[in-house]
Amino acid sequence: MSATIASLRESLCSETTPLPIRFRALFSLKHLAVQTKGTADSLSAIDAIAAAFASPSALLKHELAYCLGQTGSDAAIPHLTQVLEDLQEDPMCRHEAAEALGALGKAESLGVLQKYLHREGEDVSVKETCEIAIDRIEWENSEERKQEKLRQSDFASVDPAPPMPEDDEKQTVETLEKKLLDTSLPLFKRYRAMFALRDLASPPDLPTAVPAILALAKGLKDESALFRHEIAFVFGQLSHPASIPALTEALSNLDEVSMVRHEAAEALGSLGDEEGVEETLLKFLHDKEKVVRESVIVALDMAEFEQSGQAEYALIPEVASKAS
Repeated sequence: MSATIASLRESLCSETTPLPIRFRALFSLKHLAVQTKGTADSLSAIDAIAAAFASPSALLKHELAYCLGQTGSDAAIPHLTQVLEDLQEDPMCRHEAAEALGALGKAESLGVLQKYLHREGEDVSVKETCEIAIDRIEWENSEERKQEKLRQSDFASVDPAPPMPEDDEKQTVETLEKKLLDTSLPLFKRYRAMFALRDLASPPDLPTAVPAILALAKGLKDESALFRHEIAFVFGQLSHPASIPALTEALSNLDEVSMVRHEAAEALGSLGDEEGVEETLLKFLHDKEKVVRESVIVALDMAEFEQSGQAEYALIPEVASKAS
């Protein structure tokens, strides 16, 4: 294991390290796992990320699962499967593990995902995530996928669903909004509309950007908490000022589930240089929900970064120098 990975692992796994530093260590490890894919260093970085599942912080653990899903490495599958199978684990972490297995796209994960999709008494967000992940893996390995023409996205993330194919009829904000809000459609199809709308909102000066943001904001009223949290996540990716009112409302609604409120807080963190955002976040620094409090701490760190104009939030200096 390289000295850099050993040092990052120590920072990530230490409960005395401030949460924002642990997040930066995590994103640095994910970056190294991807950059060195197929090498011993990549495996060491993945093992370092997985080692932090011992933490009591649900926020950190759900982010570990997300990052493992973004590595594109089969070495992450056993770690993620273990988290999904652990019924004592926070449902937010188990949902993220299921989503990450979907992102990795391997047919070998279908069995465990089917198991928790159909488990009696299973948390709704875990069940819904398993449903989407199964559809994504089946799509990933299908003939249909090879025929689809997908618009080039500005986002490098591996998403829970691909955007709607371009040849699926003329993509307009209106047609995509109808699909987004149509609860008779499978969640996977609604997610495809969500990510297609995201891509119509970037770059932010596109004529479709603000209408797409306003269409997505309507999804924050959906009955599915999983769906609402994904809308907030997409807003965090877009960092578009037009999403601030909807995100502020979601965070400020104390009756909203913490899975959605925490995602809204982190999304606001990505808009930290916009007027009023930091003041909004500070109001929730002592929220009754631990995951919201922790998200606000991370979001304020992101906001500080946004105002400083540094090149890359996630990376610690020695990793950033290797990335350039």
